[in-house]
Amino acid sequence: MAYRGEPGAGRRRLRVVPSTRRSRALAAGVLVAVPAVAVPLLWGPVGHDPRPAGASAPAPSPGGAAPSTTATALPGGVERRIRDVQGAGHVSPLRGKAVARVPGVVTAVTDNGFWMQDPRPDRDAATSEGVFVFTRTRPGVAPGHAVRVDGRVSEFRTGGARSPGLGRTEIDATRTVVEARGVPLPAPVVLGPGGRRPPASAVDGDHPPGGPAGNVESGGRFAPGRDAIDFYESLEGMRVAVRDAVAVGPSKDGEIPVLAAGGAGAGTRTARGGLLERDGDANPERILLDDALAALPSVNVGDRLPGSAEGVLDYADGAFRLLPTAVPRRADGGQVRETTRPAGPDELAVATVDLRGLSPESPRARYEALAADLVDGLKSPDLVTVTGLRDNSGAEDDGTVAADQTVAELITAISAAGGAPYDWRSIPPRDNADGGERGANDHVGFLFRRDRGLAFVDRPATADLGEEQPGRPAAPVRALADGLGGVRLNLSPGRIAPRDAVWSRAPKPVAAELTWRGTPLIVIAGRWYPVTADDQPLFGRYQPPSRPTGWRRAAQARVVAGFVRSVRAVDPDAGIIVAGDLNEPESAPPVRELLKGTGLRDLTAGLPETDRYTAISGGNAQALDHILLSPSLAARRHELDIVHRNSEFADRAGERDPSVVRIGASPAR
Repeated sequence: MAYRGEPGAGRRRLRVVPSTRRSRALAAGVLVAVPAVAVPLLWGPVGHDPRPAGASAPAPSPGGAAPSTTATALPGGVERRIRDVQGAGHVSPLRGKAVARVPGVVTAVTDNGFWMQDPRPDRDAATSEGVFVFTRTRPGVAPGHAVRVDGRVSEFRTGGARSPGLGRTEIDATRTVVEARGVPLPAPVVLGPGGRRPPASAVDGDHPPGGPAGNVESGGRFAPGRDAIDFYESLEGMRVAVRDAVAVGPSKDGEIPVLAAGGAGAGTRTARGGLLERDGDANPERILLDDALAALPSVNVGDRLPGSAEGVLDYADGAFRLLPTAVPRRADGGQVRETTRPAGPDELAVATVDLRGLSPESPRARYEALAADLVDGLKSPDLVTVTGLRDNSGAEDDGTVAADQTVAELITAISAAGGAPYDWRSIPPRDNADGGERGANDHVGFLFRRDRGLAFVDRPATADLGEEQPGRPAAPVRALADGLGGVRLNLSPGRIAPRDAVWSRAPKPVAAELTWRGTPLIVIAGRWYPVTADDQPLFGRYQPPSRPTGWRRAAQARVVAGFVRSVRAVDPDAGIIVAGDLNEPESAPPVRELLKGTGLRDLTAGLPETDRYTAISGGNAQALDHILLSPSLAARRHELDIVHRNSEFADRAGERDPSVVRIGASPAR
């Protein structure tokens, strides 16, 4: 990784990610080449004494000359120390001002700058003793060099001035003078038990979740002992260490979320070694390792990094990051993929799977892994609600919307893995009208077996199924009386309120009518609007973070809930299943909106807390995928199983763990 650009008005500087993250950055359209500008570096004996107070005279440098002890402040700048530059806050008190002869020992080097740390710290834990020095091009310094830096103090914000992230305090160097070589690096600050413990729950106590919003850069009390965002800011740019870390998320995009000291003193852990995110506790004790300066091993949840992982603490892309300067060791935690039991002869098995962009372009190994999830992990359920299946041309924006080739390859892979024969139903979207990556045209649909008593009701039996065409939006699915006291759908499959604005740039949910050994069922599959860059980061300047996409999901929940109520208005005992990627945990307002007045029961909320997760983001485990049952089905004997096969593994086939519910014919006891 490097930091490229130039100081001054109109400059554009950005973070150049390592190869493991470059494809994501390119896809987001944020990686821009900026020409480098050379800056002079001067070497020689120029008056810095890195000794502690009272030490003997400095030894000669490897070049043979002893450093001078005379110095003169440079024009336009005042002699300062790093703690003066950092200050006790999120913005430097010297921002925009010139500083001269700032002393430090180089601790790490990157393509266009270096980190340095004061070897003679004060006793104020609120002021960092480390800082990043921006040099535009590769600096001619190395770790262990004692330097003095002239330059101007700035706050670099990844993503530009309007970004909600914090700024990184930097010195934009105009001159760097090497005074000595071979100087010992400052001892790292140990994070966690036995060192400085990060706050375990409060990100910013001045602006707690649910309270009024504020800007930590311009208001509130700076309290590193209470608030995690202040704690990490007080260490920005310094050498830090994590000892005997345990991974609480898999390797992803060159990052590993870990807990120090094997997780001692951390929040609620999952049954398999992860870390649960709970209401009001986003687990700020998590530490994110980043491969900017040294490669990181591939790890799964529960793997260990024995010994000490040491590096510099940086801030970028909305998060504080420990950049190790050496490759950490890895010890296998023995994590294995889960499997569920097969459905009994009188049980209907319904699962939900997010295929996360599967297309004919996907490698054969990914098809095989997904087939293994369905056959070995889920034991070939009767019905699978599917989201994230791309059209036949994948990400190519060529007008293709059909996905029959993608489906055929998946069904073939399932058969090759020894699975049951599956059929497929969905409604092709209108080109680029259902969200996701442009050109991908992700499908929502159903895989189903015909060999155990399940049948799909196609209505109308001939003609299109309300498919969208340019200038002709899809007809909405509606609940109708079947003339026998029950309920049927006018379309099967059919889209729920496809013309409603809440589905703008989002997949539209699909409802289908089926029968299980003669008993009618209505199943709704969907994937709600995702978290996007519009949502502010957990460790951003605005606290508590605004999450506007949650409002979109709440609106979508109200539409789906309205449809469920319309079905139950016709037949209060209708068997209804809602399943899919809701992108919200069970306690979130959008899920509560879905439950309001519908009688639905969210089965995820009934699981033991330590097993209640389908996704891991940044080391936080959450249940974002759900299966809900109407009262008539919830009254039957049923069993939900979240099958942990993906979220904890670096080589996973997808990012979400599939879920399956088995519904019996007899009443629940």
